[in-house]
Amino acid sequence: MTAPASNDALMEDIVGLCKRRGFIFASSEIYGGYNGFYDYGPLGVELRNNIKQAWWRDMVQRRDDIEGLDSTIIMHPDIWKASGHIDSFSDPLVDCKESKRRYRADQLFFAPVILDDEKVGYVAFVEGTDSASIIKRAKKLRDNLDKKQSKLDEAVLSSDHTEFTEATDAQRELTLAPDANAVGSLTAPRAFKLMFETKVGPLADDSAVAYLRPETAQGIFANYKNIVDTGRVKIPFGIAQIGKAFRNEITPRNFIFRSREFEQMEIEYFIAPDADWKALHREWIDTCTDWLVSIGLSREGITEDIHPEDKLSFYSQATTDLMYQFPHGEQELWGIACRSDYDLQQHQKHSGKSMEIFDESSKTKYVPHVIEPSLGVDRTLLAVLTAAYTEDEVPNDKGKVEKRTVMKFSPKIAPVKAAIFPLLKNKPELVEVAQKLYKKLQRRWNVFYDASGAIGRRYRRQDEIGTPYGITIDFDTIEKDGTVTLRDRDTCEQRRVTEAELIDFLEEQIDG
Repeated sequence: MTAPASNDALMEDIVGLCKRRGFIFASSEIYGGYNGFYDYGPLGVELRNNIKQAWWRDMVQRRDDIEGLDSTIIMHPDIWKASGHIDSFSDPLVDCKESKRRYRADQLFFAPVILDDEKVGYVAFVEGTDSASIIKRAKKLRDNLDKKQSKLDEAVLSSDHTEFTEATDAQRELTLAPDANAVGSLTAPRAFKLMFETKVGPLADDSAVAYLRPETAQGIFANYKNIVDTGRVKIPFGIAQIGKAFRNEITPRNFIFRSREFEQMEIEYFIAPDADWKALHREWIDTCTDWLVSIGLSREGITEDIHPEDKLSFYSQATTDLMYQFPHGEQELWGIACRSDYDLQQHQKHSGKSMEIFDESSKTKYVPHVIEPSLGVDRTLLAVLTAAYTEDEVPNDKGKVEKRTVMKFSPKIAPVKAAIFPLLKNKPELVEVAQKLYKKLQRRWNVFYDASGAIGRRYRRQDEIGTPYGITIDFDTIEKDGTVTLRDRDTCEQRRVTEAELIDFLEEQIDG
């Protein structure tokens, strides 16, 4: 396995813009922040909600075979016993005895250091580390061995990467940790439980132990029979849920990509045991890819990672991850798994309640199998930010070319859909018309009114937060035909439209 290359500069630019423009803040920032937790500011919460609403509209409301659900964050602890989470939901933890830092072993890689064609040791590095940094660490190991004149094989360091979970004891003893000065400081991987514990009720003993859910799927499985019994569903059908989940990550990192509190958009799609699951799995992979493209990700930037059979969970028939090129490297964005009937069988066994469904078409009863498309809201938002972030050059009011930062969000999910500008703020007749149009559009969409500063400066402010359209009220509006100037964020092209044409256009671009 190869550790992905990173683009640290792009990540810094995105994080800086998110803070500067009010998209995302570090949680508890006035107290120094809290690692692995993030707060969404005014623009961030709009973008986040728009992503969730677009997913719900396309995956639930516009389909006849999906029902919705909102289950509780804290559920009966026996659910997590039945699902296997209490006994086995953990990550491999590695400690550095020298630096006192901790790493997830499956996110830690190591590569051989070869001097004058002889392997002398290894260097360890976290996922996303670029080749230059890996080579720098290898040179430190070379210096430690007092072999500064030896030739270092840099090509091997750039290509021969292995997960630290596969390191032998002998290799660990010769490995230089990411933040250590001497080799052999990394411990062998050990299991680290990921679920957050809490207490329910007045007692504080073991009988009160409960858990914050580490995934939303089990809430769906636990309610499966309720929906079968109360809804008019028939195989195949799905249950969808958007909700918070919590994992006590060892090393939350890469901004909002991996955090301890996150949100999932998840579907459990129930099928007959003898259904063509391979065809349905492929159909869901294509559906998920098309949806990502619809919210602004490039089709070329989405790749598929098919899990090899020897890496699948024992109950899984197949899993394909949709991968995306984040600033820290190509990583999983959307997982589409065929989970067989394992989950429902486990809950049937532990609860004593039947999970069978009567299939009208075949006149048989059975426990259905499941295809699970699971997507993280926060990862999707980071992918959208990555795809949208652009730096280009455009002419200003005086025709001089200047640089601008623009977020090219799809109108479907942009936090602000349009901005309304009176050409001059000291002309009451312009302001009156602009305010009237602003109030009218505000009844349908999140729009912004701005009368402060030169019109070019107002455009730039909206470009940086990703507002797709600028609408300017000028003297032609009030003295001639009532048309307004509609400006496109990406091309900067302007055209005059009537109010009716404007509303039809916005409706098609935003809601179509």
